[in-house]
Amino acid sequence: MPPLLNRATENEQQANIPLVIVGLVLAALLVYFVTQDIVYAIIAAIIVGYLLLGIRIVRPTHRVLVEFLGKYQRFSGPGFFWVLPGIQKLYAVNITEKMVNATRQEIITADNLNATVDAQVYFKVKPDEENVKASQYNVYNYEDQIVNLARTTLRNIIGTLSLKSANSERSRINDELGKVLKTETQSWGIEIVRTELKEIQPPPDVQETMNKVVKAENEKIAAVDFATARETEADGMRRAAIKQAEGVKQAKILEAEGQSEAIRLVNESAEKYFVGNAQKLKALEVTENSLKNNAKVVVPEGQQIVNVIGELAGVNAQPQQKMP
Repeated sequence: MPPLLNRATENEQQANIPLVIVGLVLAALLVYFVTQDIVYAIIAAIIVGYLLLGIRIVRPTHRVLVEFLGKYQRFSGPGFFWVLPGIQKLYAVNITEKMVNATRQEIITADNLNATVDAQVYFKVKPDEENVKASQYNVYNYEDQIVNLARTTLRNIIGTLSLKSANSERSRINDELGKVLKTETQSWGIEIVRTELKEIQPPPDVQETMNKVVKAENEKIAAVDFATARETEADGMRRAAIKQAEGVKQAKILEAEGQSEAIRLVNESAEKYFVGNAQKLKALEVTENSLKNNAKVVVPEGQQIVNVIGELAGVNAQPQQKMP
């Protein structure tokens, strides 16, 4: 059985030692004063000390496994316990989330570069009886096992990636590392909560080169963005000029259409109001020419000459009203 008691439990056991010593002394003195026999006092001190040595107090952050003569006996939660020293053993297992550091190591990437890699693994023992037992009986010192397994898995994962890919795909590396650890620790009674890749540090000369490349790429992107902005500005000015020219063109078209409409209205008015008068003027002109050529006009009886001339000219002469 591995030394599974963590520091908290060990401190609790050490804290019981002063209590044992005090109890032993008090029991010996009490029995001696009563019996005045040193032998009885020593026997009483041994018995009391033995009983006090069996006291255990377990915090809520732990679960308890009790063994009797090296054989598993029972499982329990936190609280007060008394065991037979030398016959029974109590192992308190911490079930809170813990972190182990996979320690820094150099890994050769797929592009033959050395990278210093560091990672952290967060895990906890499952609190039920079967998993607590598995964490103690199925694996020897699971914390060291997790560290070694994480280091080996990181070498396998990052060894297939280039340095640039490893830096840009940290989430993928974390996911793959977590999956492998969960698969390999299924029988250990623990839960892999998460894994964190702390850093991937290339050699100084490679880091300097990578910084120069990144700087050049950023400058290139900035230049492209500036050129795109200027092109956009020029395109905007061109579109504005086109819009302005279209506006002037449209204004001239509207002006021409207005003038055309005005001319059409004038022509319609002339056609409607002037054509008939022109015919009358033409008839008068013909009559005038006829009279100038000494044409004879027969005036019927009962009509005035003005009316006859009006009829010749196509004008209905209205009889004049007599003045009273």
